[in-house]
Amino acid sequence: MKFLVISVFFSTTVILSTGCATYKTISVVKYGGTSPRIYSGTRLNIHAISGDHYALKKFGVEPPKYPILDLPASFALDTIMLPMTASSVVTEKLGL
Repeated sequence: MKFLVISVFFSTTVILSTGCATYKTISVVKYGGTSPRIYSGTRLNIHAISGDHYALKKFGVEPPKYPILDLPASFALDTIMLPMTASSVVTEKLGL
């Protein structure tokens, strides 16, 4: 149990110190912008891991320092934020 608590604490500290990709990508989105929103943090991390610099430019933010460590947390947060991000994209596409 002690190992689990230490592991969670260490992982959380590393992720928070390197920056959360989901927070970074959602906080810079402007209405009418072309930056990706649905699962944006997860996609930013995957592009950073694969070294796709062209795709990274679409996001308009720097990826986290350790994207492989941020990936699970970004995936979880992107899943929680999915109703909000999906509704904003649909609303924008419909012109509402």
